[in-house]
Amino acid sequence: MKRVFSGVQPTGGLTLGNYLGAIKHFVRLQEEYDCFYCVVDLHALTVPKDPKELRTLIVDTAAYMMAAGLDPEKVTLFVQSDVPAHSELSWIMECTATFGELSRMTQFKEKSEGRESVSGGLFTYPALMAADILLYDTDVVPVGEDQKQHVELARDLAIRFNSRYGDTFKVPEPVIPKTGARIKSLADPSRKMSKSDTDPYGAIFLGDSEDEIVKKVRRAVTDSGREIIYDPDNKPALANLLTIYSHCADIPIEKLEEMYAGKGYADFKKGLAEAVIQCLKPIQKRHREMSESGYVKEALVEGARKAMEVSTPVLKRAKERLGLPNHMMG
Repeated sequence: MKRVFSGVQPTGGLTLGNYLGAIKHFVRLQEEYDCFYCVVDLHALTVPKDPKELRTLIVDTAAYMMAAGLDPEKVTLFVQSDVPAHSELSWIMECTATFGELSRMTQFKEKSEGRESVSGGLFTYPALMAADILLYDTDVVPVGEDQKQHVELARDLAIRFNSRYGDTFKVPEPVIPKTGARIKSLADPSRKMSKSDTDPYGAIFLGDSEDEIVKKVRRAVTDSGREIIYDPDNKPALANLLTIYSHCADIPIEKLEEMYAGKGYADFKKGLAEAVIQCLKPIQKRHREMSESGYVKEALVEGARKAMEVSTPVLKRAKERLGLPNHMMG
């Protein structure tokens, strides 16, 4: 089986966009690939975090990933900081990357824009992401369009290292899932739905109550005109809402257009809110059950053990190629 690697940051509650755009696809992949999924808590440190909150978010993120359908019996689910090889290979990748490459990363430009100071970690973030991927002899990395540049850097670093020191890393392929939905902010359809959205009505979170979902959907921006049609160029806000409705209710967009022909936004939003509620209800139920059982932490411990079994030989191989000692690795 080919191997898949991907990670989710514990920087806030997971959103409906995280689920429809990525995690739902991860669940499908677990039937066909050897999947390694990671809660990338080290990446979350690029901006200051409250330690107590971060500790809670790490476990909660894993719980929601499992509640959404990831099965620890089928995938390796673990926390990044539980596997020390990530930090060690990250430094090697920083020394393989150039300053110019890192400074050209668009995400760094976007996240640092307007700030008086940013952490060094925000700048070197892509080197850690490269280490995450290369540690597992990864074949396929499912990513959104915004992360594709980082995976391409990981490929470049793997090729450069292999060229300098001999065949060491498998060169991964970035794959933008065709089945994943690109969910935009309910407040601004030009931006993706994000857990860091400054508008409290921009994102629906997996843990939102029914009342919160109804309120957010009701306040979602729409376009001029009353016709319910999918037209991303001229009606981007409505196109986003139709995409959410379609993926939550498993109804083709063409069918939704027929269902709401001659009806207004109020009827449409009422149906959309109900579709989101019904989509999230079983996830929320499983999340409560898992959080109360203590099973999540057990699964993460076992996942870290499996991750170390795979990552340790890869790190050892890289260190040997560089001439570094492996006295503690056997």
